[in-house]
Amino acid sequence: MIPDFLVTHSGGFHADELLSSVILTRLFPQALIVRSRAPEWITPGQDRIIYDVGGAYDPARGIFDHHQRGAPMRDDGQPYSSFGLIWKHYGRDYLAASGLPEAHAEAVHGSFDAGFVLPIDLTDNGAFSPSGPLAGLTLPALLETLKPVFDETEPGADDRAFHAALAVARSFVEARIAQSAAKLRAEAMVHRAIEATGQGRVLELPRGMPFRPAIVKAGADHLLFVVHPREKDWCVTGIRRAEEGFELRADLPAAWAGLANGELEAVCGIEGASFCHNGRFIAAARTREAALAMAELAVKEALSIGV
Repeated sequence: MIPDFLVTHSGGFHADELLSSVILTRLFPQALIVRSRAPEWITPGQDRIIYDVGGAYDPARGIFDHHQRGAPMRDDGQPYSSFGLIWKHYGRDYLAASGLPEAHAEAVHGSFDAGFVLPIDLTDNGAFSPSGPLAGLTLPALLETLKPVFDETEPGADDRAFHAALAVARSFVEARIAQSAAKLRAEAMVHRAIEATGQGRVLELPRGMPFRPAIVKAGADHLLFVVHPREKDWCVTGIRRAEEGFELRADLPAAWAGLANGELEAVCGIEGASFCHNGRFIAAARTREAALAMAELAVKEALSIGV
């Protein structure tokens, strides 16, 4: 079905129908968004997709609401919002339309669902409520700040705000999908580098890229540091032990902390050493040779203290 209309509710908007609209408008750019609760619009028909309104979930009839009794649940019992339902049925088509290689489609679809869609679903259903000082900076909260203020009574204000917020929501979806796709490309490059490194402790990459997930997936527990070029110099960086937190498999030498240029060269004895962060998780060098020498020296010290 190629719809002429994408129908969602009028009035104030939330993240779930905004993000649903991102997916649907990419797939059906010719379709007109209609924001209405009028029965003639929220009744299923061959010319429309209805979401977040209508009191039914019936993909065959093109209606995707989640507010009714008996609303659909995920296999693990967690609730869907309209975004989760739209992603379930149209997400793979969206990825194909975005140019994602077919070989990566399932991985990106699943990771986006788990890391982006599900939090929106849970928040919209009240199954999760962010708290603390960052609660107002979640994506649903930020998108809702784009709604008109209470005393903005100009006709059409809600619809204009919706379309302005839609552009913002689109940028987040596209960026997250692009990041997920990039991580898969990086994973292949990191795996090749790991194979080339063998049992060496320093992994050299052709450029900066996400590397920890691929290192963990490959079981390359022997690696301690990563070296790669930057725009004008080379970087030596540690590898975090866990996805959360900042503890490293090995820190850079304590004697290097906070030093730069001549002072760092004098301490480490490597010409071209240019900087070491005071936190000892990253350092820089002017040349590849200097960066590799710094990394090997850091490995030697780390092993000497029993890392």
